Amino acid sequence: MALIQDWSAAASARINTVVEVVVAGLMLALVLDVWLGVADRYYFRWQLPWPETLARYLMIWAAMLAVSSGIARRDHIGLTAFVMAFPVSTRRLVLIAIDALSLALFLYVAWYGIAFAQSGAPRHAMIFGMSLAPFYAAIPVSAALCSVQLLLVLIRDLGGYLDKPIFSEVVAEDGQ
Repeated sequence: MALIQDWSAAASARINTVVEVVVAGLMLALVLDVWLGVADRYYFRWQLPWPETLARYLMIWAAMLAVSSGIARRDHIGLTAFVMAFPVSTRRLVLIAIDALSLALFLYVAWYGIAFAQSGAPRHAMIFGMSLAPFYAAIPVSAALCSVQLLLVLIRDLGGYLDKPIFSEVVAEDGQ
């Protein structure tokens, strides 16, 4: 079992590295786009019609992809107070059940997000003169990525991620 957990941890880390690079690139493009929009509006007065729209879609993609990174790192808001109320013997089962429910939710969003993205195909962004499908695709793509990450961290942790809190070493060192 440890071999499968190690493989899941490594696969999750590799996927997360790629996602973080992509998100960083999107955020860089977003910042440059907003700077261009500000310079256009207040300095050059070119009247570019696309910086605000592009910024919106860059932000949507970056935010949606970043969700999987939070899952990989277990950085999202959890139900820790609720889970800690359970006896230690059932805590792992509750955490696995929460992960399974979350996985079901992301799979649901990915499945129905495909139809959502396809509904954007006939719609066009007038400013770009292109279909909205690539922008709408952020929903199913990110939900599918979240599903993969959630499955990998579920296997990696098997409900044991609250057994050793992240800051336990710091607290122990400060208490000495």
